[in-house]
Amino acid sequence: MKVLVLGGGVIGVTSAWYLAEAGHEVEVVDRQPGPALETSYANAGEVSPGYASPWAGPGVPRKVVKWLTMPFGPLVIRPHFDPAMFVFLLRLLRNCTSARYAENKARMVPIAEYSRDLLRDLRGSTGITYDEREQGTLQLFRTEKQLHGADEDIAVLRQFGVPYELLDPAGCIAAEPALADVRGKFVGGLRLPGDETGDCKIFTDKLAKMAEARGVSFHFSTVVDTILTEAGKVSGVATGAGILKADAYVVAFGSYSPKTLRPLGISVPVYPVKGYSITVPVKDAAGAPVSTVMDESYKIAITRLGDRIRVGGTAEVSGFDMTPRPARRATLEHSVADLFPRGGDLAAGTFWCGLRPMTPDGPPLVCGTKLPNLYLNTGHGTLGWTMSCGSGRVIADVISGKRPDIDISGLNLARCGG
Repeated sequence: MKVLVLGGGVIGVTSAWYLAEAGHEVEVVDRQPGPALETSYANAGEVSPGYASPWAGPGVPRKVVKWLTMPFGPLVIRPHFDPAMFVFLLRLLRNCTSARYAENKARMVPIAEYSRDLLRDLRGSTGITYDEREQGTLQLFRTEKQLHGADEDIAVLRQFGVPYELLDPAGCIAAEPALADVRGKFVGGLRLPGDETGDCKIFTDKLAKMAEARGVSFHFSTVVDTILTEAGKVSGVATGAGILKADAYVVAFGSYSPKTLRPLGISVPVYPVKGYSITVPVKDAAGAPVSTVMDESYKIAITRLGDRIRVGGTAEVSGFDMTPRPARRATLEHSVADLFPRGGDLAAGTFWCGLRPMTPDGPPLVCGTKLPNLYLNTGHGTLGWTMSCGSGRVIADVISGKRPDIDISGLNLARCGG
């Protein structure tokens, strides 16, 4: 079967890889001149199945008020006339209950765990490297309230058998020795030893080359104009380079998926939430993190990537506005300087922003649609890197008519009323 994948980020490339592995003829089309040049370019570097959680949760509406007034708050909302923004925010609020949080997290953890396991298998079978480390994630709590608030997450981790360690300050320092410099600034942490780190851009570049060696064709610098239909199914895709035809089609356009699908009468609840990162060279290895530290107060991940530190986070709800805001950089710099004051050279850091494709409830959409040869692999939010291999394998299995290894009943449009 010939399959056309729309999107050349980490989700599109892993989809192409697993489709090719399943024996399909695969083509990938993307408007950028190469792979992973948008949201996958400079994310936080976490492969964190243990931290796979929906943003919508109990207490979030109350926290939002605090976040919006904090000097270095993790959330910014820039209201403008955008009905999709208000629908997204209302749907997100509806999911801010304990029951829905538990249900949505239970849908996210299995695909994230599965994906991490497949990534390990991929490393073993191909030897791919990408500044990877297998030293876990430390969620760092600055207050007792944050520490006690981890109970609901721990309950889900127990439910799915995800290893975890609840640490006192000494335990946090044992996991991340550089925190000894700031031992008075935190009260404990939740460590997830099964989590990993790595550079998503490097991974996607290398996997694309490996996929190409397996026969996958890439059409870069090619804009998709319209998905064409005939007799109740997709008949081709009109692009700037002509019409591309296949037997099956996968939409992996991230935040741009709704715009692509809307003319087909397919509504997907995906909305862009802008995230930021800085990448700074390590100045003092002993003062830098060894893996990922999640600063719970500012919702910022501080990750070691080889001789660099990637600091990623913040959420800016502003539609498709890609303006880099200096205040967001200040938030990232504040967090890393506060916890690892001698680790990185902030003056030499590079600043980046990208659009995370968020669903209001949290889980991605990895499924078919009402058109029998059109499939979705989108809506991964902040967890695209974490869920990429699992999502790629699942969509390859679905297209191949195979039953996926995990339950994907909660990853379809039916949960969204579609």
